[in-house]
Amino acid sequence: MKNKLLFICLALVLGILDVSASELIPSTQQSQAALLSAEVLSRYHYRHIPLNDISSEKIFDNYLKALDGEKLFFLQSDLALFSPARKLLDDAIIKQNLTIPFAIYNLYQQRVTERVTFARSLLTRGFDFSTQEDYPLTRKNAAWSTSTETLNDVWRRRVKNDWLRLKLAGKDDSNIVETLNKRYDNTLAGLNKIKSDDVFQQFMTAYTMAIDPHTDYLGMRASEDFDISMKLSLTGIGAVLQDKDEYTTIRELVAGGPAALSGKLKVGDRIVGVGQDNNPPVDVMGWRIDDTVALIRGAENSTVRLDVLPAEAGPDGAHKLISLVRKTISLDKQAAKKSIIEVKDAGLTRRIGVITLPGFYLDFSARQKGIKDFKSATRDVALLLAEFKKEKVDSVLIDLRNNGGGSLDEAIELTGLFIDKGPVVQQRDSQGQITVSSDTHAGLAWSGPLGVLINRASASASEIFAAAIQDYGRGILIGETSFGKGTVQSVINLDQLVKNDKPKYGELKMTVAQFFRINGGTTQLRGVTPDVTLPSLIDEEEFGESSYDNALPWTKIKAANYTKFGNLAHLIPRLTEKHRQRVAHSTSFQDLEQDIADFNLRRKNNSISLNETERRNERTAQGIKLKLRDQEQPSVANSNQLQDDGLQSNERKLDDELAIEKARKNTKDIVLDEAVHIVSDEADLLKTDPKQTVTALHN
Repeated sequence: MKNKLLFICLALVLGILDVSASELIPSTQQSQAALLSAEVLSRYHYRHIPLNDISSEKIFDNYLKALDGEKLFFLQSDLALFSPARKLLDDAIIKQNLTIPFAIYNLYQQRVTERVTFARSLLTRGFDFSTQEDYPLTRKNAAWSTSTETLNDVWRRRVKNDWLRLKLAGKDDSNIVETLNKRYDNTLAGLNKIKSDDVFQQFMTAYTMAIDPHTDYLGMRASEDFDISMKLSLTGIGAVLQDKDEYTTIRELVAGGPAALSGKLKVGDRIVGVGQDNNPPVDVMGWRIDDTVALIRGAENSTVRLDVLPAEAGPDGAHKLISLVRKTISLDKQAAKKSIIEVKDAGLTRRIGVITLPGFYLDFSARQKGIKDFKSATRDVALLLAEFKKEKVDSVLIDLRNNGGGSLDEAIELTGLFIDKGPVVQQRDSQGQITVSSDTHAGLAWSGPLGVLINRASASASEIFAAAIQDYGRGILIGETSFGKGTVQSVINLDQLVKNDKPKYGELKMTVAQFFRINGGTTQLRGVTPDVTLPSLIDEEEFGESSYDNALPWTKIKAANYTKFGNLAHLIPRLTEKHRQRVAHSTSFQDLEQDIADFNLRRKNNSISLNETERRNERTAQGIKLKLRDQEQPSVANSNQLQDDGLQSNERKLDDELAIEKARKNTKDIVLDEAVHIVSDEADLLKTDPKQTVTALHN
């Protein structure tokens, strides 16, 4: 019966589509990879969730959300058409027939084209901005449109808002029409570049997300990118590229890389052809950026030939043919970095060493091969701590904001830099077996006062490190409650599993265990709570583990056997009070709190006015506020660069985009500034408070 329903559903879906050469279809290899993934997930995943009708419904909902989460393209009638598929996606995977998810995507592609065509038609009519109407900031909780007319009105308001943003930024009508027409062209061009592998990846993500939020399928290219992010290196020319007006454009040259050292390339140059060794370049004009990058990357010491249209040249300008020898590029921007910030208080100056760690990276392959200087977050931080000792800093702050995790080994070893020996994290597998992972290296790289700065985007390995520092009483945690990712993932190579000679099926990043703190509580769901809380723009119900409806629950096991290094609990009320007194007199901090209040109000109201007078008044008020802040903080870039220009990033001139990026980076980091003051207070109290019981804080 199910097979019959399957083909009925397919007939219904396919019957409404225009059959064309551009229609995407699944490959046999993809269907095989889906089934193999399902077999592995059903048998070895931490939760042992079977692939059945219940999970099929979850996959269906995830897939629709990924395609049209803002409900801008599909109609209610489309959902009715797909409704028989809700309980058929498990059969699609098991029977190796992925026609249904691909048919849904093909209809989505058709609907996007229809919407863009309608949006373009509105540009010839113009808009009346004197009327009172609004547009929602988000439509994720909106109902599906019941008719084309209803959806047309949604898009009319959407285009009206886009037009108004550009008008308020000083664009005239002809320029606005040109900008929006080009935007729609880019949308359709991007849609036409979607490949079968992209649709398969999106469907598989919908499947894995139905099991738990952190299990994922990695196709060949996603697997390569994951490996690069872990080892912080790749083999190439050392250039950051972006897609701009169908050109692969150089956004940045990596210092020390072949491109920078050659002196032949500069920011803004456009790569229009890529060749290997002595072969003529292949024309890459209009290609997807990842496809062009794949051609540019290659084996170390091999030669790549680039056909380059210089930044200053017009479309018909003279090209340059440049040959570069590929080298291993270290992605130093994503590595640990240090700075020293001086805090002056009551006639004293304290030097605070700040280490910013974007991720817990580790080059697994290089370590296994015995390469001496393999890339490691812990080794980099240890070197920075040694420099801090020579520079006589009074305290250290580890900045883990936006650090999404990485290597568990690195989290354990990094903790070991600040404790002598002992357990760091516990794990419980699907069989209920508990293992304790410990730091086994004697000695501390830093024994002085310590703070850890976290935010909602600090996850996984970041939470393990922060929780261990807190449980040992080793340092003060500052910031926001962390993400709440307390699950362990293992990467399984599907090709190795079936003994394929060549890569074919990709990899699974699969949840196999759960993390627990050494005090017995898990970091799962609830995250790590800071000792001193700082204000946040993030709604915990919108971002973080608690935002997932299928997240594992919080639970607790027996505490590990460990000895606390100190007891900082009695310092926290005093640090909090000092913090409150300080920010009460800080204009910058009050501005931050006001921005958060304004943002939360807009989020609650979930609407933006489409009346020009109202919007212009809002923009004027925002401009005045930014200029006042410019006067208070002269180092901050021109406030005009932080005003909404109505453009998407790929629509700006590259110089303008880089200037805006620089302006945002130069904006005062109010949270970091306050965190530095808190660890300065900590160092002061530890030195002067006779009640302090920290036994390991000595130099």
